[in-house]
Amino acid sequence: MKALYCQQNSPGEEMTFVFQERENLPPTGDNDVKVQVRACALSWIDTKLLSEIKLEKELLPVGREISGVVLEVGRKVTFFQPDDEVVGILPLDSEESGLCEVILVHEHYLVRKPEKVCWVEAAGTVRDGVRAYTALHYLSQVSPGKTVLPFGTITIQLAQHRGAKVISTAYSLEDKQYLERLRSPVEGIRQPLVARVIDVSNGKIDVAESCLEETGGLGVDIVLDAGVKLYSAEDESTSKSQLLPHKHDIITLLGVGGHWITTEKNLQLDPPDSHSLFLKGATVSFLNDEIWNLSNIQQGKYLSILEDIMEKLSSSVFRPQLDEPIPLYEAKVSMEIVQKNQARKRQVIQF
Repeated sequence: MKALYCQQNSPGEEMTFVFQERENLPPTGDNDVKVQVRACALSWIDTKLLSEIKLEKELLPVGREISGVVLEVGRKVTFFQPDDEVVGILPLDSEESGLCEVILVHEHYLVRKPEKVCWVEAAGTVRDGVRAYTALHYLSQVSPGKTVLPFGTITIQLAQHRGAKVISTAYSLEDKQYLERLRSPVEGIRQPLVARVIDVSNGKIDVAESCLEETGGLGVDIVLDAGVKLYSAEDESTSKSQLLPHKHDIITLLGVGGHWITTEKNLQLDPPDSHSLFLKGATVSFLNDEIWNLSNIQQGKYLSILEDIMEKLSSSVFRPQLDEPIPLYEAKVSMEIVQKNQARKRQVIQF
């Protein structure tokens, strides 16, 4: 059996992705589940995080969001039996590559996949679902009547399902048209999921001004960013970062008691920024969806999240935006695109 791994010879060098022939799997451990992988989603590999938590190694396994069929279970496994259909996210310290036909997974990282949900959608949605739940349920408390400025299709759908008013930004005409077409999955209710789509693709629209206008000057209750500009426009190098909102814009558009959830790991707040947040009684939280797998202390909550994601996928509350399924022989090229952040939609390998 072959499996995909990534190799980084020295810091700063581009990663190379290689298929390696695997030896036979070790015997199934007491709490292990042997899974025949049917689909595996590709996600960007955070080598800096792996280095910081001492998990860096010469060959890193690629592909962690998997769906598949149980072939065999260890003698202490209680949740699953052979032929069960399962989905889950392999932990950061896993030795297994999800891009392999058969793998061993501890039972506490898997949940059952509903029959109605296809393999590709299950693997392609699970990580975005965890991110959405972490942001909207654990770092903030989304509820009916609140105004949310999120990023990502699944986060938008979860916020709307919880009764929030959703404002969204679009970075291209295609994104804008897609967001405007999103409709409620409830039969008989065809209302748009997004109350307003702000097109920031040309860089001329003021996000803060648009959000304040939409909320009657009250501001947004929950903001989830996809990154922020920390410096002035001339200091930002990439075209993508130029489209991101400035941290001052986010602070301006936040309402009283608002929650700012950021994916910007190097966020720097100056004293005036902190003072503005203090006056609003606002909070800043950092979104790192890996926290669930870094500690087992909340394993029960984590599994409940995975089960809820699958239930919402089965009932069409979640309708992911995925690329066409990719065959295994193209996984190496696809992973290179994902690692360079050039993929517009979630890439999923189908076996």
